[in-house]
Amino acid sequence: QVQLVESGGGLVQAGGSLRLACVASGSSFSNNAMGWYRQAPGSQRELVATISSRYTGYSTNYADSVKGRFTISRDNAKNTVYLQMNSLKPEDTAVYYCNMRSPPSGMDYWGKGTLVTVSL
Repeated sequence: QVQLVESGGGLVQAGGSLRLACVASGSSFSNNAMGWYRQAPGSQRELVATISSRYTGYSTNYADSVKGRFTISRDNAKNTVYLQMNSLKPEDTAVYYCNMRSPPSGMDYWGKGTLVTVSL
């Protein structure tokens, strides 16, 4: 039984920063790849950033739209994945969802989301 709980969303001005956190329960955290996705109003859900499991060395990747601005990290002792968001733009406004991908099946689990609003 996996549960993912996001926090850290809110309202921020363009150019500002925000840090999201996702706490996972019900799984061996380091075995799982983690990620952040977002869904803007009227748009499809899209990948923002991922960080792989201990089996593949916690490697990271990012959407082109956030490279150089966002950083994904994980603290395995706290069962937590973070998304540090800098130089925020209005187009970053979205609901941000935490994702866990679990071996061996590759099953995906999702949090309920946290809203990030970037004002002009």
